[in-house]
Amino acid sequence: MRHGSRPLAALTLALAGTTLLTGATNGGTTVTITVTDLRNAKGVVRACMTDNVKVFPKCREDPKSFRAVVDATAPVTFKFEHVPAGTYAIALLHDENNNGKADRALMMMPKEGYGFSRDAKVKMGPPSFASAAFEVGSQPLSQTIRMRYML
Repeated sequence: MRHGSRPLAALTLALAGTTLLTGATNGGTTVTITVTDLRNAKGVVRACMTDNVKVFPKCREDPKSFRAVVDATAPVTFKFEHVPAGTYAIALLHDENNNGKADRALMMMPKEGYGFSRDAKVKMGPPSFASAAFEVGSQPLSQTIRMRYML
């Protein structure tokens, strides 16, 4: 019985060595986002990254989403680590009063800044997931997203 486990141990060591040589891991990669064009340093910037088409851009509803909040003091940078390969989209909010929501004027127009991955444009509402989508592979990825304001 003891000798029967040697081939399994040898296989485990061989696979571990292959992982070390190729650098392959299941840990994912890092996505870094730099935010530009903030109009002031009030409040915070909220970022949410999801691979769920159905909930974008309100990806708070996705328990697997990557989320972060940082002070709106420039420079504003987010790092999402251990991101598995896939297709993602990012939504940003410059939450100037730090109330956790996008404030609106006349129930429609955003009073605070917003931004989306791939600098996707807003047309009578937020962009589609496809407009903001980008691919994450095994290599670290960086994106710059410009904050936009309507009011």
